[in-house]
Amino acid sequence: MHSSRRLDAALRAAAKTHAWLLKSGDALDPCTWNKVLASYSKSGGLVEACKLFDEIPLRDTASWNSLIAAHVLSQAHRQAWSVFRTMLSEGLPFDQYTFGSVLKSVACAARLDLGRRVHALIVKSSFDRNVFSGSALVDMYAKCGRIREAVMALELMPERSVVSWNAVVAGYARAGDAKAAFHVSCRMEREGVTLDEATFASLLTLLDGIADYGLMSQAHAKIVKCGRTADTIVYNAAITAYSQCGSVADSRKIFDKMDRVKDLVTWNSMLAAYACHGFTADAIELFVRMQKLGIDPDIYTFTSAISACFEHGQSGNGRALHAVAIKRGFDDALQVSNALIAMYIRPGEDGTVDDAWRCFRSMELKDSVSWNSMLTGLSQNGLGEAAAKLFAHMRSVHVEIDHYSFSATLRSCSDLAVLQLGRQIHGLALRSGFAANEFVGSSLIYMYSKCGVLDDARQAFDETPHGSSVTWNSMIFGYAQHGRGRTALHLFSKMQEQEVSPDHITFVGLITACSHTGLVEEGSRLLKLMQPAFGVPLRMEHYACGVDLFGRAGRLDEAKKLVESMPFQPDAMVWMTLLGACRIHGDMALARRVTEHLRLSEAEHHSTYVLLSHMYSGLGLWADRATVQKTMRSRGLSKVPGWSWIEITNEVHSFNAEDRSHPQSSEIYRMLELLIEVMETASFFEIEVLDSIP
Repeated sequence: MHSSRRLDAALRAAAKTHAWLLKSGDALDPCTWNKVLASYSKSGGLVEACKLFDEIPLRDTASWNSLIAAHVLSQAHRQAWSVFRTMLSEGLPFDQYTFGSVLKSVACAARLDLGRRVHALIVKSSFDRNVFSGSALVDMYAKCGRIREAVMALELMPERSVVSWNAVVAGYARAGDAKAAFHVSCRMEREGVTLDEATFASLLTLLDGIADYGLMSQAHAKIVKCGRTADTIVYNAAITAYSQCGSVADSRKIFDKMDRVKDLVTWNSMLAAYACHGFTADAIELFVRMQKLGIDPDIYTFTSAISACFEHGQSGNGRALHAVAIKRGFDDALQVSNALIAMYIRPGEDGTVDDAWRCFRSMELKDSVSWNSMLTGLSQNGLGEAAAKLFAHMRSVHVEIDHYSFSATLRSCSDLAVLQLGRQIHGLALRSGFAANEFVGSSLIYMYSKCGVLDDARQAFDETPHGSSVTWNSMIFGYAQHGRGRTALHLFSKMQEQEVSPDHITFVGLITACSHTGLVEEGSRLLKLMQPAFGVPLRMEHYACGVDLFGRAGRLDEAKKLVESMPFQPDAMVWMTLLGACRIHGDMALARRVTEHLRLSEAEHHSTYVLLSHMYSGLGLWADRATVQKTMRSRGLSKVPGWSWIEITNEVHSFNAEDRSHPQSSEIYRMLELLIEVMETASFFEIEVLDSIP
């Protein structure tokens, strides 16, 4: 907003000088005209620049250069090249600044073919030894993705500026080659070139993982060594880089040291770091501090602050930020609206799906992020039918369907077990070219597995790239769901042969597969080898799977010992798994101890009481069952009914226990009675046959 006001002011000032030149009538000095032309060019006044150019009495090379620059600044690249061709055809003189603007335009348009022709002209005109032209050549090749040619152009320069070196560093950064980029920066230092903010900006963008923390520390040392300690741009980038390397503490240290040089980007970078790592309280505290200091927030401030409230139980803070965004007039901004949708639609928050719908429907402009956030959220909240309808609506209004859209919709088909719809979306993904995407492929595997068509799941796996663990994990889970533990373990062996690194999800699937198939020793070995052999630390879900593994096999002592060995407090998932094992094997003593832990951690959750009630009734402890049910009534808890559904001729029919809401319920119950009679008759004959066996 401030920059647009400055441009308007510059445009008005240029227009005043232009009017004076026209009024004076005798200003033949091209220098004065060129200054106005340059002002128009820098302030984005392309129409005014063209008009003024036609009115200049005596044009020189600077006039033509300013006209080309005006077109480049307005991204009118073809017109810029046309002006350059006119210069060449009319035999007009050109200089290094002409080539600089033309090469900048070529780089922006990624026209390598045209860049090479300009390069030939530069060599022919002996401008290849000029620092300005040489730097522009290096930059052009680097931005066109020809990093080798950029390095060759750099090596041929008799004199290299920091701009030339930075173009190569930026080229390697765009290619994601951190090693080469840092190597070039070391060469710069050896040749006595001082690294500047552009060098560090490129280097720091490459550091985006925990494994890069050592490189980040080295880069930080270089920053201090080069005297960039007061450079706001560099330190803003360093805050982000440390966060991406997993060290929010280091980000905060830099932030705290920037007392007098903080700008809005500094605050936003720190906010984004907190949001990225789930430090909600710190993010909210920082946002409040900004308000107290009178720092005006922008779109990115609100986006980061709202993103920090994505975690379960943070909808209160999120609503407060929503109110502030409305008050400040930022709630209509696309990025803020998208962040609000993503916050409200997070699974596990009661009543917030309606708020997400309200945000979504109130948006005048929606992008693919808006639609996909809503689609994914509905799928994750178990609202598969609503997600499928939204996907159909997206297609009807010609919204761009991408791999996120396909992945979320296929997951909804999995939850609904609607095989026919899943096959139709599979066909659409094939036609759209997204079926080979690893996330879409993973969702296809999951969908076919959930629908019981394991052969189709395996075919989808075979047709999808196997470069990462994503598709392997889905196939392992598919085998686990169908009790194919040995096959899952065999697939894991193949995964190792192809040198695909497993992650924590891989081991959840493998231990689940072992648990469902009774492969206790194999599952136990995986638990022990995860950290030492594969570098994957045990999480809460792995302990829950381990408890299930031992519990299903009746080895409750080992399940109990595993819980006691946990380096952190077990959550409700672990205790519920252990309680389920107690119920299966009738261990009341252990069940009572587990129940006490559950009552402390999940006092208001119905599933604890339902499981206990079933356990007591199964053991004939009716008095204890009555006590549990009384407790549930006094706390206002009730069992959430389970639903079943079936797909018939592309229509989904849903049912719950003793449901009579279906229009064909009388026919359904008559058929059910008939089936029960058939089963009883079959059972009677089976008993007679067994009794007749001597």
